[in-house]
Amino acid sequence: MEWVYSIIGVAVGAVIFGIAGFIIGVKHRKKVAERAIGSATDEAARILNSAMTQAEQKKKEAILEAKDEIHKQRTEMERELRERRSEVQRQERRIIQKEESLDKKTENLEKKEEQLAQKIRDAEDRLSEAESIKKSHFEMLERISGYTKEQAKSYLLKSLEDELTHEKAVKILEYEQRTKDEMDTMAREILSTAIQRCAADHVAETTVSVVNLPNDEMKGRIIGREGRNIRTLETITGVDLIIDDTPEAITVSSFDPIRREIARLTLERLITDGRIHPARIEEMYEKVKREVEQTIKQTGERTLVDAGVNGVHSELVKLLGRLKYRTSYGQNVLNHSLEVSYIAGLMAAEIGADVKIAKRAGLLHDIGKALDHEFEGSHIELGVEVAKKNKESEQVVHAIHAHHGDIEAKTIVACLVQAADAVSAARPGARRENVESYIKRLEKLEEITTSFEGVEKSFAIQAGREVRIMVKPEVVSDDQMVLVARDIVKKIEGELEYPGQIKIHIIRESRAIEYAK
Repeated sequence: MEWVYSIIGVAVGAVIFGIAGFIIGVKHRKKVAERAIGSATDEAARILNSAMTQAEQKKKEAILEAKDEIHKQRTEMERELRERRSEVQRQERRIIQKEESLDKKTENLEKKEEQLAQKIRDAEDRLSEAESIKKSHFEMLERISGYTKEQAKSYLLKSLEDELTHEKAVKILEYEQRTKDEMDTMAREILSTAIQRCAADHVAETTVSVVNLPNDEMKGRIIGREGRNIRTLETITGVDLIIDDTPEAITVSSFDPIRREIARLTLERLITDGRIHPARIEEMYEKVKREVEQTIKQTGERTLVDAGVNGVHSELVKLLGRLKYRTSYGQNVLNHSLEVSYIAGLMAAEIGADVKIAKRAGLLHDIGKALDHEFEGSHIELGVEVAKKNKESEQVVHAIHAHHGDIEAKTIVACLVQAADAVSAARPGARRENVESYIKRLEKLEEITTSFEGVEKSFAIQAGREVRIMVKPEVVSDDQMVLVARDIVKKIEGELEYPGQIKIHIIRESRAIEYAK
């Protein structure tokens, strides 16, 4: 309200100030007029009256406007005040409702607390009653059984442990049988995965040959116009020729060692001859192929002479010659077969077995490896099939079939070949393993197996392919033997790296000795 009166005061002051200014001006003009025309009193009075009338009128208008504004502001404030009062009343009603609801909930909670306290008291009474009944039952059971509580608990735990041990052993045997049934499929998957992951390192050593060139210009001649020479070479020989930035060298790649050897010799002959075109390539390939086949035959015949074996079918002679180009873990298969033949013959002579059959079986035990690049199946299956086809004796066929333990060895010759194969393959230096690492592997194997409770002695035999473990019969039961064997296998698989597999053989022997006097 004060600012309204201030506005009115300012307006009145402005009017008065205007009037004063106007009067001063009038007086000045009056003096001038009086000096000029003499007197103008009437005109001044009229003008003064007119000005006073206008000022009074403007004053009234300003006062009316101020009153209107004041009335408007008062009406707005009263409206806001009413709204705030109604909002405050609504809030008060809500608070009162919430207080009433809280009071009801508090009453319900108090009732529930009383009920809960009553139930707790009832439960405590029942628990006390149950404890007393339980105590009386235990006392009655102790009187009936003759065992104290701790003795009965120990007896039950021991019985449960024995039962669980038996069930675990039965389950393990069941799972082992199921695993053996699925072993073929799993082994194929594992091997295929291992080949995919490890082929880069292994294949680089065993599936390529390098042909040296007199100069780098020869690479262009080998490729030929629009690549016709290299396409002819790859098509005829069945190998891959890798021509890269390696100076004065070409790489011949193939999984078939015979094809790779024929392609290498063909390429060397063409380089020496200097005439490289599709017709000459075919001519040189046929010539080299005949020479290699002749070399294979001669190698097979010379191997029979070195081994002292005769009467072998010509097809088997050729397959023996093909083993000259086959390697296994870096070991030449033909040299390995000769070594197995020698060792099997020597052991047969020592025990009085048939030396000729032992040497023959030892020489032919890996004959399937000459075919496993061309036909589906393991080298054992292929070897058995080709030996039967070429009229070998049942003893030789059985030795081939059993030399990796796929079937049980039922003859002395089969056992000799199995042992000779293990010795030849696992001896130090045979398969890129030096004496020091060989001895360390055997020592580590014995160390792992003797670290288990109940193991008395451990012997790594068969060049590390088998471990004989003697256990204490008073510590390890028959059922526990299965569990101990599984634990040993897991630890060996986790800590050692080795080719093939290791057989864990646990022996438990109980003896009772008395003397009659």
